[in-house]
Parts: sequence; structure tokens; C-alpha cells
Amino acid sequence: MSAFTKLFKRLGDCRTPIKVLSASGQLGYGIPEKSLAAGLARDPDFVGCDMGSIDPGPAYLGSGQMATSPMVTRRDLRLVLLGTVPKGIPLIIGTAGTAGASPHLDETVRMVREIAQEEGLKFRLATINADIPNDMVCDAIDEDRLQSIGPMPELTKETVEATCHIVGQMGMEAFVRAMEQEPDVIIAGRACDTAVFAAIPQRLGYSMGEAMHMAKIIECTSICCSPGGRDAMLGILDDDGFILESMNPELHATPTSVAAHSLYEQADPNSISEPDGTLYLNNATYEPVDEHRLRVNGARWVSAKIPTVKIEGSARLGERAVLIAGTVDPIIIDRFDEITAEVEAKVRTILPSDENPWQLIIHPYGLGAIRGNRNLAKSEEVGIILECIAETADMAKSVVAVTKQYLLHHGFDGRISTGGNIAFPFTPAELDAGTAYRFSIYHIMTVLDLEPLFPVHIEQVG
Repeated sequence: MSAFTKLFKRLGDCRTPIKVLSASGQLGYGIPEKSLAAGLARDPDFVGCDMGSIDPGPAYLGSGQMATSPMVTRRDLRLVLLGTVPKGIPLIIGTAGTAGASPHLDETVRMVREIAQEEGLKFRLATINADIPNDMVCDAIDEDRLQSIGPMPELTKETVEATCHIVGQMGMEAFVRAMEQEPDVIIAGRACDTAVFAAIPQRLGYSMGEAMHMAKIIECTSICCSPGGRDAMLGILDDDGFILESMNPELHATPTSVAAHSLYEQADPNSISEPDGTLYLNNATYEPVDEHRLRVNGARWVSAKIPTVKIEGSARLGERAVLIAGTVDPIIIDRFDEITAEVEAKVRTILPSDENPWQLIIHPYGLGAIRGNRNLAKSEEVGIILECIAETADMAKSVVAVTKQYLLHHGFDGRISTGGNIAFPFTPAELDAGTAYRFSIYHIMTVLDLEPLFPVHIEQVG
């Protein structure tokens, strides 16, 4: 009998609290082992791990590469597999391999198979694919079933065809279907963080308002605590609410820290939209159990009448090269935009961009690079990152190299020295930065049926 089947048989006919252990807010960055062990010692009913996000940017979705170190990723996977499989504890991992597309899911599963072979583990594995075919998105364009998120432009078929990978963010429905295949471990492609932790409570019939609110908080482990951390987080859920407890005794769940984290990544402080419905937090309450633990209740859930899925896609921009420098010259700092524009104009006479287009982006740190506000108080020193994106890596590197030299020796009124107005922290100063990507798709797609979007595959591992 599989780990999930045993869990449902044990809890299916009773209303006892369910213990949920969040082992990782993003698996692959180093799970604190002591806290994980403390959580497993509490005999959780299941363990969940978020493994990805769009937060690292479009490069990983576009390239199919993981953002995390292979060595640390294998370490974390080994910890959660050894902590659950031998004990028969269900394990769910969402957004495999950073971005959750097929290459990320495949690489994660490959690592899992190798670990199982090395450690002598045997289990039934369910995987859920999250890739969305291009033609399905084009059909949604024709049928007016797409809505842009934020500043994203209206989607065109040309943009879809130029996109490297497209994924849909699955909700609870896909995980529940996977559980019906009687696995011991579930590894999903791109998924809502909350679905990893809310699908089992939904399947067991717990209050969805309380379950989804708990899932929203614990998916980042102990970040919701004061002070925040990455240690394992235990949620104990019943029909009237849930208790939060960090497995690090020095990190405390407080009303302020947890209420603040309820708003994490949300534009609306009172509602959280998911593929399966909407969570309303207007009446949520946060009451200390003691100085370390907190009890939360009062959230309300409204199921969606028509399912929607957020789809994400990344397209190639070109090849990127960067150069890092800095200046303490007060004239350059005071006239930075003027001087850099003059330098770029000279570079374009040497490397014309008519036939080989390139884009130069200049980031002056200490002079509005982050806020984009040149009216900040002038710094005594400014860090400079020159970024060039071109069709080829050779062109991108050529642009930053020529720009470096012309910036180093640029003549401007008041100049005292003919060189040395720009400093470089290391040599070579020009660095290949690989392929540049952009988010080309970040939209909501209305669908009639979720099941075809997220197919489940079952295999025996070990």
C-alpha cells in the first residue's frame, strides 16, 4: 500500500488534526538539516517542498537550466527522500528544478533516481508535467481566453512561436489526480506553491479556507517568523484553524510576522487568487499560543466557477556580455548621463548596429541604478555595470570592450587626467554572461478542463 493510500485510509474517516511539514521554501539552496530532523521527529502526516519560482528571472525557464547548484540540489533531495520514504511519509515536491518545465522536471527526476539507487530506496513516483503546447496558447488567443498580468502586452501568435518554454501553474486538481494513482512521492512541474500543501487537506475534506491560508504561509518555511529563516516549518491543521511552529526554537511565529507573510507576493492584501478559487483574508485572526507558536483562523475560500491557469513563457533576447567598473571622478558622476551618451555615440561609429543590432544598458550603482532616479544625492563613488545584448556573443563582448576603452579615455570639460578616471576591480574586465532572456508570456488563461494540461506519469523507482 502506497504512502498516500495509507494516509487517506488513516485520516479519511476522522477529523483529527493533520500535521504538515514544510521542509524547504526553495529546495536546492540548502535545507537546515537540524531543523528538518526536528520536524521529522514530530511524525508529520506528509512533507512538502517548494523547489522553484519565477523570482530568479526568465533565464532558467528559457534555458531549461536549474538556478541551484547540482551539488546542493542533490544534497537537499537526498535529505527529504531519506527522511520520508523509509518511514512511509508522503512527499510532494512542486515546481521541480527552478522553473518547472520539462527539462527541469526531467533533471530533478534523474537526480532522484540516482539517489534512490545509491541509497537502496524503493518507491512509487508520480510526476506531473506542466508544459503548455504552443498551439494551445494560440487557440486561446483566437478564442479570446487570455488576460495580461500587470504591464504585459496583449499576446500575439508571433510572440508565442518565439517563446522557448511555456508552462502552466497547476493548482490542487493536478496533485489530487496524481494521488489517485497511489504514489509514495509526487514531483510536479510548475505549480502553485500553495497547492503542494493544500491538496491533501482538500482531498481529506478539511476546511479549504484554513488549509489554503496555512499553505500560503508555510510554503516559504520559517520566513514568516521573527526573525525570518529557512528552517522547516510545521503546520497543524484542524477544521477551526491551524497552529504554526518553526522547527528552529529561535524563530518565533508572531501575529505581526505571520500576518505580514500572508500578504507575501500579493497585490491585494485581502484576497489571494489561485487556479482552484480565491482565498479571502478579511476576517483572519492571529493569536499567540505561546511565545513560539501561533494559531490562525478565519480565512474564507470561494471555489472558482471557471478554472484559470497562469501561463509563463520565456524568449531569447540575444547574447549578453557585461563589464564592471567604477569611478570617483566628481565630474563624471555629476555629468554621468551626458558623458556615457557621448561615449556610446562614438562606439556606434566603430561598431554600427544597422546590420548587427546591439543594445547597451548602463547601470550606475549609487546614481539611481535601482530606483531609476538620477535626483538621488550624489555619491562620492559610483559603480558601473555596462551590459550589452547582441545577436552573437562576440559582438556583445566587442561592444563592452570598445566602450570600456572609450569611457576610460573620454575627453570632457574639466578633465585633469587623460586616463584612470574609471577603475576596474579585476581583469579581464569584460565577462561573457551567456544568453539573455525575457518573460514573453505572463498571462491568465481561461480553460474548460484542467486535466489535459497537467498529465500524470507513474513509475516504480528502485
